[in-house]
Amino acid sequence: MTFGFGDRLTPFRDKAIERGIPPEDVENWLMLARPCATLTQSGDGPVVGRFGGPLLLPADVPDPAEPFVATLDLAALPSGCTDLPLPRDGQLLLFAFPEDEGECVSMGSVVHVPVGTAVVERDRNAWNEWDVDDYETMFEEFPQGPLRAVAAVSLPNHHAFQVRGERTAGPIPGHPRSEDLVGVWQDTREAVNTEGSLQIGGYADEEAVYTDPLGNVVRRAVRAAEKGNWEGPVSDDVADWVLLADWYAGADVSGWESATVHWGIQRDDLAAGRFDRAFAQVFYNP
Repeated sequence: MTFGFGDRLTPFRDKAIERGIPPEDVENWLMLARPCATLTQSGDGPVVGRFGGPLLLPADVPDPAEPFVATLDLAALPSGCTDLPLPRDGQLLLFAFPEDEGECVSMGSVVHVPVGTAVVERDRNAWNEWDVDDYETMFEEFPQGPLRAVAAVSLPNHHAFQVRGERTAGPIPGHPRSEDLVGVWQDTREAVNTEGSLQIGGYADEEAVYTDPLGNVVRRAVRAAEKGNWEGPVSDDVADWVLLADWYAGADVSGWESATVHWGIQRDDLAAGRFDRAFAQVFYNP
């Protein structure tokens, strides 16, 4: 559905028709549109959190194994800016190491701190137990400062669909012009949305997109569970998952150009508030 996006998607619709895509294909594609929140460090949107800052966690939460990225104030997020069943209040903390180590492990984590929970400040460098200078330098370049929310519209950035167990992929079912439509979206998205490096909800994006990046999150989570690196249960069906957040780290961290962190979570875990069950996968093309 289009969530009352009204005329906002007119630039996309007009460009698609101009390129000869049948109107019915265009309208069917627009039914896939989802609301999301773009978080930026500029503009006049409401402040809904911050990149960096002090790391505040409940005393009984272990030190995360990845660097601290951002804190979101869920009560400050504008109502309806995403279609995710997020808690109405509390803090959501995002952690990630923006590099793909090629292993079947999650490269990030998420912690939800309910409102009113007592917290203590932690060492922001506790994740770097081996004191690797290059990694600490990388972490020092993580962005810092307030994050402002801008309501945005998200359409798929991928055009191919891979059936589970199959090696080949084809157009997204029901959308024979998916590749053309994604091309139109890439050419018009800046006219529709304010760009920012952190996105909550919507569709995943990365430097080179073919199939849904969320599917890569799912495949990595399944392999991690099979190898005992992540606790199940885990569904191998991408329909059972949603994108919680995307961070284009390459826009913020020098030397990590193209790196994008995708935090995915199973729908049932999100509904139950099990943010410890989020799984992060990184696209990185050094």
